[in-house]
Amino acid sequence: MPTYLYECKNCGRFEEFQNIKDEPLKECPECGGKVKRIIGAPGIIFKGSNFYVNQESKKSEKKEKKNTDKAS
Repeated sequence: MPTYLYECKNCGRFEEFQNIKDEPLKECPECGGKVKRIIGAPGIIFKGSNFYVNQESKKSEKKEKKNTDKAS
């Protein structure tokens, strides 16, 4: 289940685990005040060497090596 970030005018920010199909919260679970959902960048971390940027840089390094070997 995703974690959503909400902000209450009285209590501040808090996180809530909710199903994707659930409606957004309208009131704070602690004080009953009005809340709004905060939309932010997702926390995605890419690990490993099989990503486009890494693959392209390795290809260009190999091409440069071949070019310098031929020039010698």
